[in-house]
Amino acid sequence: MPNALGVDIGGTKIAAGVVDEDGQILTQNRRATPARNPKAVLNTIVELVNEFADESFDRIGIGAAGLVDVYRSRVIFGPNLGWADERLKDQVEKETGIMTMVENDANAAAWGEYRFGAGRGTNDMVMVTVGTGIGGGIVLGSKLQRGAHGMAAELGHLRLVRNGQVCGCGRYGCWEQYASGSALLRTARQMARNRRSEADTLLSFGDGTPEGIRGRDITAAAKEGDPVAIDAFNHAGKWLGRGLAEVAALLDPGCFIIGGGVIDAGDLLLGPARKILTEEVVAREHHDPAPVIAAELGNEAGISGAADLARR
Repeated sequence: MPNALGVDIGGTKIAAGVVDEDGQILTQNRRATPARNPKAVLNTIVELVNEFADESFDRIGIGAAGLVDVYRSRVIFGPNLGWADERLKDQVEKETGIMTMVENDANAAAWGEYRFGAGRGTNDMVMVTVGTGIGGGIVLGSKLQRGAHGMAAELGHLRLVRNGQVCGCGRYGCWEQYASGSALLRTARQMARNRRSEADTLLSFGDGTPEGIRGRDITAAAKEGDPVAIDAFNHAGKWLGRGLAEVAALLDPGCFIIGGGVIDAGDLLLGPARKILTEEVVAREHHDPAPVIAAELGNEAGISGAADLARR
Protein backbone atom coordinates (compact mmCIF):
# COMPACT_ATOMS: atom_id res chain seq x y z
CA MET A 1 0.00 0.00 0.00
CA PRO A 2 1.53 3.37 -0.98
CA ASN A 3 2.43 6.12 1.45
CA ALA A 4 0.06 9.02 2.10
CA LEU A 5 0.50 12.56 3.36
CA GLY A 6 -1.35 13.42 6.55
CA VAL A 7 -2.11 17.04 7.42
CA ASP A 8 -3.39 18.12 10.83
CA ILE A 9 -4.86 21.64 10.91
CA GLY A 10 -5.33 23.12 14.36
CA GLY A 11 -6.02 26.58 15.67
CA THR A 12 -2.32 27.32 16.26
CA LYS A 13 -0.32 24.99 13.99
CA ILE A 14 -0.52 22.99 10.77
CA ALA A 15 1.51 19.77 10.87
CA ALA A 16 2.10 17.45 7.93
CA GLY A 17 3.94 14.18 7.48
CA VAL A 18 4.45 11.32 5.04
CA VAL A 19 3.02 8.17 6.62
CA ASP A 20 3.56 4.55 5.64
CA GLU A 21 0.97 1.77 5.83
CA ASP A 22 2.03 0.87 9.38
CA GLY A 23 1.30 4.38 10.63
CA GLN A 24 4.95 5.40 10.89
CA ILE A 25 5.62 9.05 10.09
CA LEU A 26 8.66 8.97 7.83
CA THR A 27 9.21 12.73 7.66
CA GLN A 28 7.23 15.71 8.86
CA ASN A 29 7.12 19.49 9.13
CA ARG A 30 4.86 22.17 10.56
CA ARG A 31 3.87 25.80 10.26
CA ALA A 32 1.96 28.28 12.38
CA THR A 33 -1.72 28.48 11.41
CA PRO A 34 -2.55 31.80 9.71
CA ALA A 35 -5.17 33.35 11.99
CA ARG A 36 -8.70 33.25 10.53
CA ASN A 37 -7.50 33.48 6.93
CA PRO A 38 -8.77 30.58 4.78
CA LYS A 39 -6.74 31.54 1.72
CA ALA A 40 -3.54 31.74 3.75
CA VAL A 41 -4.29 28.34 5.31
CA LEU A 42 -4.71 26.84 1.83
CA ASN A 43 -1.40 28.37 0.73
CA THR A 44 0.32 26.95 3.80
CA ILE A 45 -1.03 23.46 3.08
CA VAL A 46 0.21 23.68 -0.51
CA GLU A 47 3.63 24.85 0.68
CA LEU A 48 3.88 21.86 3.01
CA VAL A 49 2.82 19.47 0.23
CA ASN A 50 5.47 20.92 -2.07
CA GLU A 51 8.14 20.46 0.59
CA PHE A 52 7.54 16.70 0.37
CA ALA A 53 7.77 16.63 -3.42
CA ASP A 54 10.74 14.25 -3.28
CA GLU A 55 8.79 11.78 -1.14
CA SER A 56 6.54 9.05 -2.54
CA PHE A 57 2.81 9.45 -1.74
CA ASP A 58 -0.33 9.45 -3.83
CA ARG A 59 -3.01 10.62 -1.37
CA ILE A 60 -3.50 13.56 0.99
CA GLY A 61 -5.59 13.25 4.13
CA ILE A 62 -6.47 16.43 6.01
CA GLY A 63 -7.76 16.61 9.56
CA ALA A 64 -9.40 20.01 10.08
CA ALA A 65 -10.71 21.64 13.25
CA GLY A 66 -14.34 22.05 12.26
CA LEU A 67 -17.50 20.38 11.02
CA VAL A 68 -16.84 18.39 7.84
CA ASP A 69 -19.56 17.27 5.44
CA VAL A 70 -20.52 13.65 4.85
CA TYR A 71 -18.57 13.56 1.57
CA ARG A 72 -15.31 14.43 3.37
CA SER A 73 -14.72 17.36 1.07
CA ARG A 74 -16.04 20.57 2.64
CA VAL A 75 -15.49 22.28 5.98
CA ILE A 76 -18.98 23.42 6.83
CA PHE A 77 -17.92 25.53 9.80
CA GLY A 78 -14.56 26.01 11.48
CA PRO A 79 -14.91 28.88 13.97
CA ASN A 80 -11.29 28.88 15.14
CA LEU A 81 -10.08 29.02 11.53
CA GLY A 82 -12.60 31.52 10.19
CA TRP A 83 -14.02 28.92 7.80
CA ALA A 84 -17.59 28.62 6.55
CA ASP A 85 -18.49 26.40 3.58
CA GLU A 86 -14.81 25.99 2.68
CA ARG A 87 -14.40 23.52 -0.21
CA LEU A 88 -11.00 22.37 0.95
CA LYS A 89 -10.79 19.07 -0.96
CA ASP A 90 -11.39 20.72 -4.34
CA GLN A 91 -9.01 23.57 -3.57
CA VAL A 92 -6.12 21.35 -2.50
CA GLU A 93 -6.63 18.96 -5.43
CA LYS A 94 -6.66 21.90 -7.84
CA GLU A 95 -3.39 23.28 -6.44
CA THR A 96 -1.53 19.97 -6.05
CA GLY A 97 -3.09 17.51 -8.49
CA ILE A 98 -3.21 14.89 -5.72
CA MET A 99 -6.37 13.11 -4.55
CA THR A 100 -7.41 14.59 -1.20
CA MET A 101 -9.78 13.70 1.63
CA VAL A 102 -10.91 16.01 4.46
CA GLU A 103 -11.97 14.79 7.91
CA ASN A 104 -12.69 16.36 11.28
CA ASP A 105 -9.42 16.55 13.24
CA ALA A 106 -10.74 14.67 16.30
CA ASN A 107 -12.07 11.89 14.04
CA ALA A 108 -8.67 11.66 12.35
CA ALA A 109 -6.90 11.45 15.73
CA ALA A 110 -9.34 8.80 16.95
CA TRP A 111 -8.72 6.71 13.84
CA GLY A 112 -4.97 7.08 14.32
CA GLU A 113 -5.23 5.78 17.89
CA TYR A 114 -7.55 2.97 16.76
CA ARG A 115 -5.25 1.79 14.00
CA PHE A 116 -1.81 2.48 15.44
CA GLY A 117 -2.07 3.58 19.07
CA ALA A 118 -3.87 2.82 22.32
CA GLY A 119 -6.96 1.42 20.54
CA ARG A 120 -5.17 -1.37 18.69
CA GLY A 121 -6.91 -4.71 19.12
CA THR A 122 -10.39 -3.38 19.88
CA ASN A 123 -13.34 -3.15 17.50
CA ASP A 124 -15.29 -0.59 19.54
CA MET A 125 -13.75 2.49 21.16
CA VAL A 126 -14.46 6.11 21.94
CA MET A 127 -11.72 8.71 21.97
CA VAL A 128 -12.22 11.85 24.02
CA THR A 129 -9.81 14.72 23.44
CA VAL A 130 -9.46 17.03 26.42
CA GLY A 131 -7.96 20.36 25.46
CA THR A 132 -9.32 23.88 25.20
CA GLY A 133 -12.67 22.14 24.67
CA ILE A 134 -13.68 18.50 24.44
CA GLY A 135 -13.74 16.66 21.13
CA GLY A 136 -14.10 13.05 20.22
CA GLY A 137 -14.22 10.23 17.74
CA ILE A 138 -16.19 6.98 17.73
CA VAL A 139 -15.18 3.65 16.20
CA LEU A 140 -17.82 0.91 16.33
CA GLY A 141 -17.55 -2.39 14.52
CA SER A 142 -14.12 -1.26 13.26
CA LYS A 143 -15.73 1.66 11.40
CA LEU A 144 -15.40 5.37 12.08
CA GLN A 145 -18.88 6.66 12.91
CA ARG A 146 -19.54 9.99 11.21
CA GLY A 147 -23.33 10.25 11.33
CA ALA A 148 -25.82 11.09 8.60
CA HIS A 149 -24.31 14.54 8.00
CA GLY A 150 -20.70 13.88 9.00
CA MET A 151 -21.14 15.66 12.33
CA ALA A 152 -21.21 12.83 14.87
CA ALA A 153 -19.08 12.71 18.05
CA GLU A 154 -19.39 16.35 19.09
CA LEU A 155 -19.01 14.95 22.58
CA GLY A 156 -18.07 18.20 24.27
CA HIS A 157 -21.57 19.50 23.67
CA LEU A 158 -23.41 16.74 25.49
CA ARG A 159 -25.49 18.55 28.10
CA LEU A 160 -24.61 17.34 31.58
CA VAL A 161 -26.07 20.18 33.66
CA ARG A 162 -29.50 21.60 33.07
CA ASN A 163 -29.31 25.41 33.02
CA GLY A 164 -25.57 25.10 33.65
CA GLN A 165 -22.70 27.28 32.48
CA VAL A 166 -23.10 28.91 29.10
CA CYS A 167 -21.06 27.28 26.33
CA GLY A 168 -19.52 28.81 23.22
CA CYS A 169 -22.02 26.78 21.16
CA GLY A 170 -24.88 28.81 22.69
CA ARG A 171 -26.23 26.00 24.86
CA TYR A 172 -25.98 25.62 28.62
CA GLY A 173 -24.35 22.92 30.72
CA CYS A 174 -22.19 21.31 28.01
CA TRP A 175 -19.63 18.72 29.10
CA GLU A 176 -16.67 20.82 27.99
CA GLN A 177 -17.67 23.58 30.39
CA TYR A 178 -16.81 21.24 33.28
CA ALA A 179 -14.10 18.81 32.16
CA SER A 180 -12.00 20.55 29.48
CA GLY A 181 -8.62 22.19 29.91
CA SER A 182 -10.35 25.57 29.96
CA ALA A 183 -12.66 24.38 32.73
CA LEU A 184 -9.70 23.01 34.70
CA LEU A 185 -7.94 26.37 34.44
CA ARG A 186 -11.04 28.27 35.52
CA THR A 187 -11.52 25.96 38.50
CA ALA A 188 -7.86 26.18 39.58
CA ARG A 189 -7.88 29.97 39.46
CA GLN A 190 -11.08 30.16 41.49
CA MET A 191 -9.76 27.68 44.06
CA ALA A 192 -6.51 29.64 44.32
CA ARG A 193 -8.46 32.84 45.04
CA ASN A 194 -10.47 31.15 47.75
CA ARG A 195 -7.62 29.08 49.24
CA ARG A 196 -4.58 31.24 48.61
CA SER A 197 -2.76 30.03 51.73
CA GLU A 198 -2.83 26.45 50.40
CA ALA A 199 -1.80 27.33 46.84
CA ASP A 200 1.78 28.50 47.39
CA THR A 201 3.30 26.03 44.93
CA LEU A 202 0.65 26.59 42.29
CA LEU A 203 0.96 30.38 42.49
CA SER A 204 4.76 30.19 42.39
CA PHE A 205 4.68 28.73 38.87
CA GLY A 206 2.93 31.83 37.51
CA ASP A 207 3.22 35.49 38.42
CA GLY A 208 1.93 35.01 41.95
CA THR A 209 -1.68 35.83 41.13
CA PRO A 210 -4.57 33.44 40.43
CA GLU A 211 -5.08 35.16 37.08
CA GLY A 212 -1.49 34.34 36.13
CA ILE A 213 -1.94 30.58 36.53
CA ARG A 214 -1.50 28.67 33.25
CA GLY A 215 -2.64 25.19 32.34
CA ARG A 216 0.84 23.68 32.54
CA ASP A 217 1.29 25.26 35.99
CA ILE A 218 -1.59 23.19 37.37
CA THR A 219 0.01 19.95 36.21
CA ALA A 220 3.45 20.91 37.51
CA ALA A 221 2.08 22.03 40.89
CA ALA A 222 -0.10 18.93 41.29
CA LYS A 223 2.90 16.68 40.63
CA GLU A 224 4.67 18.52 43.47
CA GLY A 225 1.76 17.88 45.80
CA ASP A 226 0.00 21.25 45.77
CA PRO A 227 -3.43 20.52 47.33
CA VAL A 228 -5.30 23.16 45.33
CA ALA A 229 -3.93 21.90 42.00
CA ILE A 230 -4.74 18.32 42.98
CA ASP A 231 -8.29 19.30 43.93
CA ALA A 232 -8.72 21.12 40.61
CA PHE A 233 -7.79 17.90 38.79
CA ASN A 234 -10.14 15.91 41.03
CA HIS A 235 -12.97 18.27 40.11
CA ALA A 236 -12.29 18.09 36.35
CA GLY A 237 -11.69 14.34 36.52
CA LYS A 238 -15.01 13.72 38.23
CA TRP A 239 -16.83 15.62 35.50
CA LEU A 240 -14.88 13.72 32.87
CA GLY A 241 -16.02 10.47 34.48
CA ARG A 242 -19.66 11.60 34.57
CA GLY A 243 -19.58 12.32 30.87
CA LEU A 244 -17.93 8.98 30.14
CA ALA A 245 -20.74 7.22 32.05
CA GLU A 246 -23.32 8.90 29.80
CA VAL A 247 -21.42 7.94 26.65
CA ALA A 248 -21.05 4.37 27.95
CA ALA A 249 -24.82 4.12 28.43
CA LEU A 250 -25.33 5.04 24.78
CA LEU A 251 -22.48 3.25 22.99
CA ASP A 252 -21.04 0.57 25.32
CA PRO A 253 -17.48 0.91 23.92
CA GLY A 254 -14.72 -1.57 24.57
CA CYS A 255 -12.50 1.21 25.89
CA PHE A 256 -12.19 4.97 26.26
CA ILE A 257 -9.03 6.60 24.91
CA ILE A 258 -8.31 10.00 26.47
CA GLY A 259 -6.11 12.38 24.51
CA GLY A 260 -5.49 16.10 24.17
CA GLY A 261 -3.14 18.47 25.95
CA VAL A 262 -4.44 17.78 29.46
CA ILE A 263 -3.48 14.09 29.23
CA ASP A 264 0.06 15.05 30.27
CA ALA A 265 -1.35 15.01 33.81
CA GLY A 266 -1.94 11.24 33.56
CA ASP A 267 -3.66 9.70 36.56
CA LEU A 268 -4.17 13.09 38.20
CA LEU A 269 -7.03 13.41 35.72
CA LEU A 270 -7.74 9.80 34.78
CA GLY A 271 -7.83 8.46 38.33
CA PRO A 272 -10.90 10.48 39.41
CA ALA A 273 -12.51 9.85 36.00
CA ARG A 274 -12.17 6.08 36.38
CA LYS A 275 -13.59 6.20 39.91
CA ILE A 276 -16.71 8.16 38.91
CA LEU A 277 -17.24 6.05 35.79
CA THR A 278 -17.17 2.92 37.95
CA GLU A 279 -19.67 4.44 40.38
CA GLU A 280 -22.09 5.85 37.80
CA VAL A 281 -22.02 3.48 34.83
CA VAL A 282 -25.35 1.79 34.11
CA ALA A 283 -25.74 -1.71 35.64
CA ARG A 284 -22.40 -1.42 37.42
CA GLU A 285 -23.23 -4.42 39.60
CA HIS A 286 -23.30 -6.68 36.55
CA HIS A 287 -20.28 -5.68 34.47
CA ASP A 288 -17.00 -3.81 34.66
CA PRO A 289 -16.86 -0.38 33.03
CA ALA A 290 -14.82 0.17 29.89
CA PRO A 291 -11.16 0.81 30.68
CA VAL A 292 -10.05 4.44 30.50
CA ILE A 293 -6.67 4.57 28.73
CA ALA A 294 -4.29 7.41 27.94
CA ALA A 295 -3.71 8.02 24.23
CA GLU A 296 -0.33 6.90 22.90
CA LEU A 297 0.35 8.91 19.76
CA GLY A 298 0.08 12.46 21.09
CA ASN A 299 0.19 15.16 18.43
CA GLU A 300 1.02 12.58 15.74
CA ALA A 301 -2.36 10.81 15.96
CA GLY A 302 -4.05 13.28 13.62
CA ILE A 303 -1.34 12.99 10.97
CA SER A 304 -1.29 9.19 11.02
CA GLY A 305 -5.08 8.93 11.16
CA ALA A 306 -5.72 11.40 8.33
CA ALA A 307 -3.19 9.66 6.09
CA ASP A 308 -4.68 6.23 6.77
CA LEU A 309 -8.23 7.43 6.13
CA ALA A 310 -7.11 8.95 2.82
CA ARG A 311 -5.97 5.50 1.66
CA ARG A 312 -9.47 4.14 2.36
